[in-house]
Amino acid sequence: MALLDWIVIGVFALALIGIITWVFMQKEETSGDYFLAGRDATWIAIGASIFASNIGSEHLIGLAGAGASSGMAMAHWEIQGWMILILGWVFVPFYTRSMVSTMPEFLERRYNKESRTILSMISLISYVLTKVAVTVYAGGLVFQQVFGIDTMWGIDFFWISAIGLVLLTAVYTVIGGMKSVLYTSVLQTPILLLGSIIIVVLGLRELGGWDEMMRICSATPVNDYGDTMTNLIRSNRDSDFPWLGVFIGSAVIGFWYWCTDQFIVQRVLSGKDEKEARRGTIFGAYLKLTPVFLFLIPGMIAFALHQKTGSFLPMMDNGTPNADAAFPTMVAKLLPAGVKGLVVCGILAALMSSLASLFNSSAMLFTIDFYKKYRPNTSESKLLRVGRVATVVIVILGILWIPIMRSIGDVLYTYLQDVQSVLAPGIAAAFLLGILSSKPTPKGGMWGMIAGFIIGVLRLGAKVLYSSMAGNAGYTDVKLWAAEKGVNNFFYTLFYDVNWLFFSGGMLVFSMIVVMVVSKFTKPAPAEQLKGLTFASASAEDKAATRASWNKWDVVHSLIIIGITVVFYIYFW
Repeated sequence: MALLDWIVIGVFALALIGIITWVFMQKEETSGDYFLAGRDATWIAIGASIFASNIGSEHLIGLAGAGASSGMAMAHWEIQGWMILILGWVFVPFYTRSMVSTMPEFLERRYNKESRTILSMISLISYVLTKVAVTVYAGGLVFQQVFGIDTMWGIDFFWISAIGLVLLTAVYTVIGGMKSVLYTSVLQTPILLLGSIIIVVLGLRELGGWDEMMRICSATPVNDYGDTMTNLIRSNRDSDFPWLGVFIGSAVIGFWYWCTDQFIVQRVLSGKDEKEARRGTIFGAYLKLTPVFLFLIPGMIAFALHQKTGSFLPMMDNGTPNADAAFPTMVAKLLPAGVKGLVVCGILAALMSSLASLFNSSAMLFTIDFYKKYRPNTSESKLLRVGRVATVVIVILGILWIPIMRSIGDVLYTYLQDVQSVLAPGIAAAFLLGILSSKPTPKGGMWGMIAGFIIGVLRLGAKVLYSSMAGNAGYTDVKLWAAEKGVNNFFYTLFYDVNWLFFSGGMLVFSMIVVMVVSKFTKPAPAEQLKGLTFASASAEDKAATRASWNKWDVVHSLIIIGITVVFYIYFW
């Protein structure tokens, strides 16, 4: 890092401090001000925050690493701007008119209070154990490699950078709440985009152009069925990414994440009105088209450079190139002074915005769905204090989980996807059926979620169980161990051997069946409770208000996003 790089980082820090100071001067008086920015956000802030919150460690390390190891396979999860359009066009009207603060609160309105508690608990636990810990772990890893420092003051630089990142982000999140998250995202998003574009351009220049990357990657097979790193659609016999499984699994996880997860939807709930919220999702959908090119393609470029030079990526102890180091290695090796500082600011922006959103969403779930629920007469000033204390507690729990994350860092992206793939289906079933139809009963929605969660825990438990048994027997490949030991019982076949993508789709169908079957035998919700929360119960006034909130340009931009997605699939087919 040259002096010019530090100057650039200093200017970024001053701009960030300026925004946070301005936010701090906008005094928060209620929990709505703190958690939802007073429900006054515009489409630019909403869209930028959706994108900046989404771009975290799983992109800087996981997605670039996936590009370097398996090529285009993970692009299905990243070219999902069309899924954000479903949030804007289908779900925003229901979320906006219900005036809820959290997704669990919406489930309570639609089903019952037990559903709210279940979703709150699942969300809080998963945020701490996956998203917060993964982001913090990866942040430490990225900065250790980018700065090239092993130790400082006798302390592992990983810990200095990881804890420093957490504390820096925690300060402005505790001080400013959602307004800090929204308005720092407006600064962070363009810096992140610019920095990543520079990486792509310089990487391609070093390699010899786009055609050279495609030539090298298309000559690298990824399975025994003729597919290469550049193939987005792979044989259905592919053990990791069969095309049908990918379409099913990515749609299930994508629907849960973009349309029902508090982490994302909270940005929409902060919108000034339905029009601003929907336009925020359209803007966010445009931005969501970029991660494939900004993070996955650099991974493929790093792989191609390694193939060409034989020494671009650092090597692991087992003699294979470290794919997870693709993005930070490109930053360290390719960028000139000044530009490296800008990209480091972009990395900082990505990690801080993602962490800030997680801290704020987690604190809101605890404050609104637990504390306020059981102490409904609590004053707004005390709720503000509880929200800030909850943020600090989430920060501490995230830090305490880092050592465990570090021990499994070699499977970082898989870890996150595994957990999300088993959490998503039950929740997605409850929301999807609950809004599409008035027939699911309170007990039906609740038991659909519970059933999905139980099956998901069994799946995760099976992975841990059989991986441990194979490891103890000296095997690194569980399926090889199972074949040689004759393990082919029903539990192993269903909960371990079935491809995780197909399993996720099967879980969604199973959860939906549970919702419908239980609803057949339980008491329906009263019509008054459902008013405005389902398509069938939306009044003429509700429909008129929704129609008045969009015009032809909203439709045109949505069609452009869908068109770009189709072209992308055709090109990388």
